[in-house]
Amino acid sequence: MTIQQTLLDRLNRREARVSIVGLGYVGLPLAVEFAEAGFTVIGLDVSREKVESLNRGESYIMDIPTERLKPLVANGKFHATTDYTDLRDVDTVSICVPTPLTKTKDPDMSYVVNSVEAIAQVCHAGLLVVLESTTYPGTTEELIVPRLAEAGFTVGENVFVSFSPERIDPGNPRFGVRNTPKVVGGVTPACTEVTVALYQSAVDRVIPVTSPTSAEMVKLLENTFRAVNIGLVNEMAIMCDRLGVDVWEVIQAAASKPFGFMPFYPGPGLGGHCIPIDPLYLSWKLKTLNYNARFIELASEINTSMPLYVVDKVTDALNDDSKSVRGSTVVVLGVAYKRDVNDVRESPALDIIGLLEEKGAKVVYHDPYIPQVRLEHNEIMRSTPYSEALLESADCVVIVTDHSNMDYQHVLDHSKLVVDTRHVTPPRKGRARVVLL
Repeated sequence: MTIQQTLLDRLNRREARVSIVGLGYVGLPLAVEFAEAGFTVIGLDVSREKVESLNRGESYIMDIPTERLKPLVANGKFHATTDYTDLRDVDTVSICVPTPLTKTKDPDMSYVVNSVEAIAQVCHAGLLVVLESTTYPGTTEELIVPRLAEAGFTVGENVFVSFSPERIDPGNPRFGVRNTPKVVGGVTPACTEVTVALYQSAVDRVIPVTSPTSAEMVKLLENTFRAVNIGLVNEMAIMCDRLGVDVWEVIQAAASKPFGFMPFYPGPGLGGHCIPIDPLYLSWKLKTLNYNARFIELASEINTSMPLYVVDKVTDALNDDSKSVRGSTVVVLGVAYKRDVNDVRESPALDIIGLLEEKGAKVVYHDPYIPQVRLEHNEIMRSTPYSEALLESADCVVIVTDHSNMDYQHVLDHSKLVVDTRHVTPPRKGRARVVLL
């Protein structure tokens, strides 16, 4: 029996030992899905605090309730570790580590490189390595394949390598790992075959493509599509404001068209690890090929300028009340990058707070999911408890993140001025004067 067939048999019988490197909002849900499918799963993370929490059966990811994790730990289906030597006997490794940008907007591949280096040290014949971290086209074949070759392995023969982009949408109650189709691109057809066998155990539909580079491009297209369209509608909001037109009314009416239109909505800027960052991987890669990704660059320029646009709205609104932003108390409602999550990565709220403070405003925030945030210069700001007194003390309340557990009518009833960047304030305005984005 060939090495490939042996691995396929172990995967199909659920006898394979599965491992996940990186136990964040991507890796932990994937690990849980594999464990519930019947595999024994080892999760690895560099954070000892996270590992200890998971081994107690306690989850720190909102999409994975502790009640779902605890039985998997108790019956031995899931175990976490910080030690790569614990992966010596696993059959598969899925890499789900961060891929941020540097300050110069270049890909920071250090987490991937460090993981691949450690995996190469414990690699053995029959191992499947899958990269899930979003990255630039060519990463899988440029970074993983050569390192395993240096360790004496031949990809497609005695080890297998693929790329399968993560498609996790944190806080989405409708789509999770199981019912979100999984794209898979192997370095060779044999790599694709064993990767499909792995993921079809945990995902309802697996979609193979011809190469890792194609799979890498799939993820970048998905998020570039969103970034560009959000950039378009953000600019539309600015243009409608200049024209004295309600952009929300325009979008609602346009969305009545049953074909050829998909509604996107303006906001205070892009946040999260994916949409603000992923398109720039593609832009960076194309620059190495002497091509300028103009749509991506323009969309990024517009989207990153939206926090300043919001601050200008606040400034103008205060001026209309004969107040200067300097010395005014501004309450920011919501600092998470999107509704109903506890994640502040790339959140536009942090830029809005910083810009307001630069103008001399006294800024506080409330977010039920974010107890504290780290601002520029490592300043720590803590969430202020929500109360009528908090609203009434504010010269301006800015709704930045539209958490669904907030009573926005109550906000209007107890505020003087509200700048609503998410169009969530109800039609009955109450006491407050409302300024929409």
